[in-house]
Amino acid sequence: MPANRVALAEFLRSRRDRLKPAQAGVQPFPGARRVPGLRREELAMLAGLSVDYYTRIEQGRQANISAEVLAALSRALQLDDIECAHLRDLAAPAGRRGSDASTRQRADPGLLRVMTALDHLPVLLLGRRSAVLARTALLGAVLGREFEIGDSFVRYLFRDPLAQMRIVNWEVFAQAAVAGMRREAGCHPHDSLLHAEIAALRRSDPKVDRWWQDQKVGDYTSAAKQIAHPDLGHLHFDIEHIIAPHDPDQHLIVYTTPPDSPTALLLPMLANRELADSTLPT
Repeated sequence: MPANRVALAEFLRSRRDRLKPAQAGVQPFPGARRVPGLRREELAMLAGLSVDYYTRIEQGRQANISAEVLAALSRALQLDDIECAHLRDLAAPAGRRGSDASTRQRADPGLLRVMTALDHLPVLLLGRRSAVLARTALLGAVLGREFEIGDSFVRYLFRDPLAQMRIVNWEVFAQAAVAGMRREAGCHPHDSLLHAEIAALRRSDPKVDRWWQDQKVGDYTSAAKQIAHPDLGHLHFDIEHIIAPHDPDQHLIVYTTPPDSPTALLLPMLANRELADSTLPT
């Protein structure tokens, strides 16, 4: 079975397993149950498909799947918007699926201008494979390490011990990062570097492998982030994401905080310290 159809089959089975007949509003079919959720027959009935046709889809034997069928499966499986988009990506014919994204990515000029206007905040511009395209000086001061252009933020998150020391709610962000990698892998099935990085992370960290096997898929969303700074104590941020209008693979990640909050009052002190350190003679 082609790799893209393997991913489609695994995703469909995982969504089918999580949905019990009572949750789907159907009476369980008679007979012994060997699956935790819906049987193929039950899902096929809910989606208005023949059992044979659905089986061909789940086994990767159906080359082309119409938008109407995908919409019916999404409704039957009660997928959210991100999961629906992921299902469409996985089911897209090979000829229409994303490129290998091998060309060098340049930072979006518009997002760079926004980032420059926000230099009083920690801001990070990420591209494909979570590569750092740009960042403000305050980002390094908050997270405790400098990020060079081209560094992998996901690699920092999972392989740098400092990440778990600084990010109080690290596991929440780590699971979200895995879900985001699955979404990106669906959008770019031929990106060999991305898939190699995912495989390496799964081999090196059992948590990553377990979260990957959960088949959760996510996109960049707003979230709260708590940082344990060694000198200033706990810093609290709300993370907001801005996507480039002409390049959805670029995300501007802004660490925001209410103007009069304790964290907002500490940021100028951190910025002055960062400026002073940068002007020390070497």
